Amino acid sequence: MKQTTIKLLFLSNFLFAQTDKKFLKDFMLGSELKQENVLDKYNQFDFSSIWLKTENSEVYGIIGDEHQRIRIKLLIAKKNQENPYEYSISGKSNVKETICDFQGTINLVEIYEVKKLHFGVDDEYANKGIKSQGILIADYEFKENKEQNHSGIFKGKLYTKWYLNSKNQIEYDNIEFFSDGYFNNSFVGIWESYSNGNSKICNWADYRVPNANKDFDIGVGEFNVSEKYWNKGWLDIALKNQIPNHAIKRSKGKKKINEWWE
Repeated sequence: MKQTTIKLLFLSNFLFAQTDKKFLKDFMLGSELKQENVLDKYNQFDFSSIWLKTENSEVYGIIGDEHQRIRIKLLIAKKNQENPYEYSISGKSNVKETICDFQGTINLVEIYEVKKLHFGVDDEYANKGIKSQGILIADYEFKENKEQNHSGIFKGKLYTKWYLNSKNQIEYDNIEFFSDGYFNNSFVGIWESYSNGNSKICNWADYRVPNANKDFDIGVGEFNVSEKYWNKGWLDIALKNQIPNHAIKRSKGKKKINEWWE
């Protein structure tokens, strides 16, 4: 079974590598990257806040070929003071109301700067003193608690857009947020079960789902899920987008409900 998992991960990585250029082009919204890996240049900076920034309601994920919805919440991200490329991570996962705790690491392996800075709609950020922009690529492995039901390990590649501000601080790059197809913090990989060793594709990101079926996301300006997948945990996206024809109405209740990870 372990060999099967290795083969699946290898095949997944191989197939992904074949379309890596297209993925990066889509991810960077057409911005070209310099070829030099400048990982060491940025080892003094702390990227941890980037992975905690986005509201969890805007983080979308899939697990398995049928694109069952998975919710991921990173609760803690802390840079290793002895290894500037490693970050300790704690968080929770939620699949069909089965919630698991996990801990693990994000290890930075590549950082590339863009050839030309971008400043958003109407050059809104042109005078903000942005020093550089780019993408980081990292390996991640998050291990769920073995004592909890239906637990396993998440592993794969992480792609994050960032920029360096005028105060020499790393910021989450949402400058092109209003562009069609924008997404960030893209986790692309697999989930492997502890109990039987079976592996499933498992991808999530901010605002969109990376590497999903072509018929999955039917949104243009914003994320929207085809009716085909509503029974896989995506019905609330129809609610959020008020489709079809505003037939689904939001609840007007004002009572605060605890978040699923609390």
